[in-house]
Amino acid sequence: MALTHQEIGRIAHLARLELSDDESGHMLTQLNGFFDIVEQIRAVDTSGIAPLTHPVAAIAPVVLRLRDDIASEPDQRTANQQNAPAVERGLFLVPRVIE
Repeated sequence: MALTHQEIGRIAHLARLELSDDESGHMLTQLNGFFDIVEQIRAVDTSGIAPLTHPVAAIAPVVLRLRDDIASEPDQRTANQQNAPAVERGLFLVPRVIE
């Protein structure tokens, strides 16, 4: 898929950009180069290849370095809501801004 100068002009108009002829030509070259790379990637036969969750997984097993999901701080909801003008069932009440 190759773009034309008219399509670059239309995209610039939609993005509210003012591009000079030089900038438009440079943008055309860059975008068409990007589309060429995408076409090269699409041309590769990937049937039968399992997707990777992480690029390093192709080299070595990846262990997720996540901590256990345990609350490490005490619940201070009541103390934090003492100065709130309005609280109901543990939630801050705020005025309606959209009707």
